[in-house]
Amino acid sequence: MTTRPPTALIADDEPLLRAELAQMLAQAWPALQVVAQARNGREAVEQFEALRPDLCFLDVQMPGLSGVDAAQAIGRRAHLVFVTAFDQYALKAFETGALDYLVKPVEPARLADTVARVQERLRSAQPATATDALLRELAEQLQRRAAPGNAPLRWLRASVGPTVRLIAVDDIDFLRSDEKYTLIAWRGDGGAPAEALIRTPLKELVAQLDASQFAQVHCSVVVNLRAVSHITRGENETADIHLKGRHEVLPVSRSYLHLFKQM
Repeated sequence: MTTRPPTALIADDEPLLRAELAQMLAQAWPALQVVAQARNGREAVEQFEALRPDLCFLDVQMPGLSGVDAAQAIGRRAHLVFVTAFDQYALKAFETGALDYLVKPVEPARLADTVARVQERLRSAQPATATDALLRELAEQLQRRAAPGNAPLRWLRASVGPTVRLIAVDDIDFLRSDEKYTLIAWRGDGGAPAEALIRTPLKELVAQLDASQFAQVHCSVVVNLRAVSHITRGENETADIHLKGRHEVLPVSRSYLHLFKQM
């Protein structure tokens, strides 16, 4: 008797992220067959009804129907894994253990843990599904997190060569306006300095950053205070910021010097 291989659906409005997750799953779980990819919650539900995969990876925030909406429609008919940009501390609904989740950018070790849990549930024929009440709680939390001014930016997407990188905001050393673009300077693999350009204006990014961690020090520069090594004062009420492990020196204009009076 031949056992049918497990099947999965991936739903995410970013095609590159769908492809990346599919590739990571192929390595972490070679027997798993990704039979469908959806761009939004509506497509996810339609493809689920047509193909009935065993497992659904649902991005929680998608246009139209969200991943939570899709999960409510799918219910207990499949194993559900949410993919989210918010960590477990931001979403208390995950703390019950009733929901499997992956945090963007997805880490191979975290994916391996999730795969192991799902495999065990498949063997026991007990889908990891949430109650309607738990899904409503998750939807409400996401709505609050998405409200303007409530959710500090946690990661950015940037093109680096032919690939799209997901850059954790905590890894960013500074942001600098560069004509029509914004330069992101962050710590890449192994903590090595890395850079990328994005089209989002610096002014728009500043409004989304955690003000307790990031400070605008010049009309064109925002710095991660955790990355600051020391500050040297200059003439005419100016200063320069020196960063840990980087050669760049960032200017502090007179308008922002008061931020560093105590440093």
